[in-house]
Order: sequence, then C-alpha cells, then structure tokens
Amino acid sequence: MEEFYYRKLEVYKQAKTLSHEVCKLIKTYPADERFGLCDQLRRAVMSIPINIAEGFGRFSAKEKAHFIQIAYGSLNEVMCELELSQDENYISEEQLKEFEKQIRPLSKQLAALHKSIINNGDYNPTQPNLNP
Repeated sequence: MEEFYYRKLEVYKQAKTLSHEVCKLIKTYPADERFGLCDQLRRAVMSIPINIAEGFGRFSAKEKAHFIQIAYGSLNEVMCELELSQDENYISEEQLKEFEKQIRPLSKQLAALHKSIINNGDYNPTQPNLNP
C-alpha cells in the first residue's frame, strides 16, 4: 500500500500553495473581519487540499469522487469570497486577477481528476492488496 499518495498529485500541491497564499493575504484584512470573511475564507481554502487528501484515503471511487467534488465546491467558494473581498476593497482588482490565474487551472484539474476517478472505477494506489 502506498501511503499518502495524494502528495504526488500536482493538483494537491497547487491547492496547498493557494491555501498558503490566501492565509497570508487575509492577515492584511481589517480586524473586524477576523471572525467573518477571514474565517470563512480560511476554512474554504484549507478545505481544498484537505478534501483531496481525504478522498485519496478512501477505497471506493464513489467516495473518492465525492471528496473531489467537495474540494471543487470549496474552490468556487474561495473565488466568490475573494470577489467579495475586492468589492469591500480588502484586495485590489490586480490581486483578484492573480488569484483567479491560480484558481482557473486548479478548477480544471479538479474537474479532470473527478472525471478520471468516475471513468476508471475503484483504482486506488493506497488500497491494500487484499489478495496477495
């Protein structure tokens, strides 16, 4: 059984990078947003790599695909919250565009990963060999 296979996935690595950059960004938000938009944005962006990892810890394609869907939803939530941040002038239009440049390919990668999981069945490199 190959442990922590998700670490090899480019989509996971990029999701972690996005998470780090967004968490760094929200430290610049006003203090009164600490328990509002900042908290929501932090949870959503961290949910992306977490759900990729959790999905690859599951043995069925259905479960794995479900967690990739959750990651995809969280990614869309992050984009919306960044748009709201720009609307409130917490970030510039240029910053929003830079994040969107990261989010678009990540969105495509998650969609492709989901499709691959659905099309290829229950293959899971972390699944133990039950029939040695």
